[in-house]
Amino acid sequence: MKEGWIKAAAAVPAIRVADTAYNAVQAAGCIREAAEKEVRILVFPELCLTSATCGDLFGQRILLDGALEALRQVAQAACGTEMLVFLGMPLSWGGRLYDVAAVLYGGRLLGFVPRTCVDGTPFAKPLDGVAQVTVPGFDPVYFGADLLFAHKAVPELIVAAQIGVDRDMPSSPAARHTAAGATVVAQLDAFPATAYSARDMVNDTVTDSRRLHCGWISAAPGKGESTADKVYSGLCVVAEDGEILAVRETGDGLLVSEIDTDYLIAARRRSAGFHSDGAGHTTVSWGGELRKTEITRAYSKTPFLPADEKDLPDFCRRALDIQAEGLVKRMTHTGYYRPVIGASGGVDSTLVLLACASALDKLGLPRSNMVAVTMPCFGTTSRTKNNAIIIAEELGATLRIIPIGDSVREHFKAIGHDFDNQNVVFENAQARERTMVLFNIANEIGGLNVGTKDLSEQADGWCTFNGDQISNYDINAGMTKTMVRATVKYLADNSPNPTLREALLDILSTPVTPELLPLSSSGELIQKSEDSVGPYDLQDFFLHHLVRRAGRPEKVLRLAEYAYGDRYDRDTLIKWLRSYSVRLFSQQFKRSCTADGPDVTGFTFSPRAGHKMPSDASGGLWLDTIDAL
Repeated sequence: MKEGWIKAAAAVPAIRVADTAYNAVQAAGCIREAAEKEVRILVFPELCLTSATCGDLFGQRILLDGALEALRQVAQAACGTEMLVFLGMPLSWGGRLYDVAAVLYGGRLLGFVPRTCVDGTPFAKPLDGVAQVTVPGFDPVYFGADLLFAHKAVPELIVAAQIGVDRDMPSSPAARHTAAGATVVAQLDAFPATAYSARDMVNDTVTDSRRLHCGWISAAPGKGESTADKVYSGLCVVAEDGEILAVRETGDGLLVSEIDTDYLIAARRRSAGFHSDGAGHTTVSWGGELRKTEITRAYSKTPFLPADEKDLPDFCRRALDIQAEGLVKRMTHTGYYRPVIGASGGVDSTLVLLACASALDKLGLPRSNMVAVTMPCFGTTSRTKNNAIIIAEELGATLRIIPIGDSVREHFKAIGHDFDNQNVVFENAQARERTMVLFNIANEIGGLNVGTKDLSEQADGWCTFNGDQISNYDINAGMTKTMVRATVKYLADNSPNPTLREALLDILSTPVTPELLPLSSSGELIQKSEDSVGPYDLQDFFLHHLVRRAGRPEKVLRLAEYAYGDRYDRDTLIKWLRSYSVRLFSQQFKRSCTADGPDVTGFTFSPRAGHKMPSDASGGLWLDTIDAL
């Protein structure tokens, strides 16, 4: 439970219809297995102590008494565990019959949460509010739909229950509970299977958990239920803020994953429409000592790309379409239909050329409206220059080759800079010369200087202030380096033009470089971006977990070790995490005045609509934490 993770599980015991003694044994077995796996929240299906398909047998006192005895047996099995358990059962109280979730912790009964939408069932709708109820073998506990179960040591970990079709109500219990502060919803389900039920329920879980910024644990009974008229789904899902962490459509036993409550709270803080209001709810405490949670869930090395590789082509297609549509609107609004691009032969400017070509196609304008300008200087290689020319020509752009070496040398003379002093002045003068050329060409022809820097370069400040940092429209503003590379690869794989495809693939195999330092004596490239700022896949991983998900540095390091342990050792990860954190704070001034550009994934550094921070913020807290690792 340390660092915000809570191990959660959905349990499907192998039950028998109306056999409460047998069902208690099966549920107790699930609890013992969950305890061995150090599960802290365990959710059983609706009515699992009796089965959900007992029909009029629910009116039989013998069955209801059997359910209470089963509850006592399960509670005894849970003694000594550190697990919050939600167990579905029928409960007779006050002369009425209810479909409830019995909530246990360490063998102690904490309360009963009733189902509220009961039309067409033998169960009663609960009265409003919370009451106390006493059942044989237990101390008095709360009974009511609006109960919250809050961990004593982790204020953010608040769990609430929802049963069956209550999830389909316009104002569902889950919506009320999360508005009252619940971060995890225990969904006790029991629904007949159809050809589409699993798909629909998974989609609903994605939608609900994202809308409510919560963790979600859903358990439904399977083959143990009666098949007289229906076959019941054994669907189990563990989700977090719209992400499916684990899913199983059929089968008995446990489905286990870890929910990150720290992230859920961070997501809620960023959501302007999310407000907590605990009025009307009653809170019950639970929990013990905090322990380190073993991670078993999948964490992608490339969190800005789809987890399922089969979704990647559609993702890349849509990303390119967003870029193109953004530029279409900007050109239409300004009346300037001549995109001007600095074509370096690198992957970022290549994607910009491809997106500009798509934008012109959408407008029905000739691609020759696009002006690709390659500006070779001291660090330009023949490989990148030739690739830039090939891409421009194959896309049908107007190509201009403007060497800037002489202009930069004249500038050095004017300001008294020694050419052999290849410091930041040497590098930035080239970037700013290129930017000046691009803006002036755009002014000359009535066009727009379309920027090439990507989201990853914005994050680490790997761009020249008032150089490639600025443009008329920043079309890569929402694209991380891993996204850029994936999209170019997608376009290469699907290009009918073999010359274009070969050039795109060669660009993808070219080291990322700003080409601002002279080549070696043998004409080889000596400046590689990743040697200075770290591997871009790792940078994007840090961007996602440190910035987007607001993780603490020690947590981000643990995740990096988990995801990248096969590639980098701990010292290397700490080195690049520290370097990244330094640049994240020190380079904010470049982001504070960046150009407009389209959001692609819901995260940008736009000073208007994206991640905002002051340029003079101190990163001391983050760096001190990293130095102590």
